[in-house]
Amino acid sequence: MNTDSTNAGRPTIKIFNMLSEGTIIALATPSGSGAIGVIRLSGPEAFEKTKIFFRSKSKCAWKKIPANTSVLGSFTHDEQLIDEVLVTKFKEPNSYTGENVVEISCHGSSYIQQKIITSYLDIGVKPAQAGEFTLRAYLNRKINLSQAEAVADIIAAESESAHQLAIQQMRGGFSKKMEDLRQELIHFKALIELELDFSEEEVEFANIDKLKSLLNRLHKDITNLKDSFAYGNVIKKGVPVAIAGKPNVGKSSLLNSLFNDEKAIVSNIPGTTRDSIEDTLVLKGITFRFIDTAGLRETKDVVESIGIKKTREKVSQASVLIYLYQRDSDPIEIAKEIQQLNHENLTLLVVENKIDEHNNNFSVSLASKIQSKLNQNIDIIQCGISSKDNNSLIPLQNLLVDTVNKMKSDSSIVIHNSRHYKALNSAIDAINLIQEGLDKGLSGDLLSVELKEAIYYIGSITGEIDNDQDVLGAIFSQFCIGK
Repeated sequence: MNTDSTNAGRPTIKIFNMLSEGTIIALATPSGSGAIGVIRLSGPEAFEKTKIFFRSKSKCAWKKIPANTSVLGSFTHDEQLIDEVLVTKFKEPNSYTGENVVEISCHGSSYIQQKIITSYLDIGVKPAQAGEFTLRAYLNRKINLSQAEAVADIIAAESESAHQLAIQQMRGGFSKKMEDLRQELIHFKALIELELDFSEEEVEFANIDKLKSLLNRLHKDITNLKDSFAYGNVIKKGVPVAIAGKPNVGKSSLLNSLFNDEKAIVSNIPGTTRDSIEDTLVLKGITFRFIDTAGLRETKDVVESIGIKKTREKVSQASVLIYLYQRDSDPIEIAKEIQQLNHENLTLLVVENKIDEHNNNFSVSLASKIQSKLNQNIDIIQCGISSKDNNSLIPLQNLLVDTVNKMKSDSSIVIHNSRHYKALNSAIDAINLIQEGLDKGLSGDLLSVELKEAIYYIGSITGEIDNDQDVLGAIFSQFCIGK
């Protein structure tokens, strides 16, 4: 769909199958037994329906309970006490969804939670679908589309860095940047179209030099944002790190030392590791997904051969490869295997293990030989470690963190959402066509078409266009029920 993006606002279409009309209810905390559970209602009848079941301990009438306050009381159904609960009342528009909202904190019994929810369902309240509370917040202009996506990212964040990226997006800095860019393009589109209206009078409203300057600046800003995706994406999803090398060089020992746990079987028998072992570790706020793989060698063992094939597949999916070797390794063989495993955008950490057997000295001469045997266009980072000494792993851990930090772009705002990345790519393509059109002296009506495209793609990030239901459905269906 490609609607006129100069008309800012929320979707005007009837919202799909996922939006229930009226008042909705859902459990907002994970299901199962726990200390407490929180049940959330939103909609025009949230207050009236709650008044049927709730009696405050202070005997205060429901309508006299101030907004944005919590009140202790009892929840009863058919004169049966279900639980003592804490009810919080949020009056529209000052609530998360922009509607009247009630949150009921009860004991964490699954029975109690379901009894309270079914009590509301019996009197016409509808069960909320995944993401419906946040969808209503978006439709009621409490948040924009990119901020709504940030809510899901905050819930899913597993590290400090991922949390910070999501918080940055939810606070709206990225949204403001996109809206500023969009408004500048809208302004020039209006001037060009005004010229078309007065074409017979030969009046010039849009200064071409200024338009070129603006487009150059927009192109640079959008490119910087787009380039930040590589960093943002690994922060959000975690950095896949494959550990590879010959059998018995200490791959499993390294994994166990990094996690300070017996994740993998360690044996002096070659071919012990036959399948990939994966786990996550957070280093300085960044999540790394380590993958211990089968040792690389020629073998007639069918099962081990499958493991070695999987090793190469895992390395092809990794962002970082830790290639382990030891002092008696053949530099020619090491270089050959590194070249076979290397792929675009792979950071190569070539690491000598078991330096404790050599007075904790890293062999610079062997490292130089390995480097000399590699193709000149292959860059590697080298160090020495001992899997038996956790202190010797600190330089390797620092190198891992550095590889991620080097991915940062010049942009102060980092994007980590693939939908945003695709939209920025499309916006740059449109701006490239506008720049080419200006250089060729194309007419204003043709330039206006491409400007409209650029405005559309930038606006699609925050939802300042008429979104179609497929896009919104895909975004909000990924939320948990209750959010």
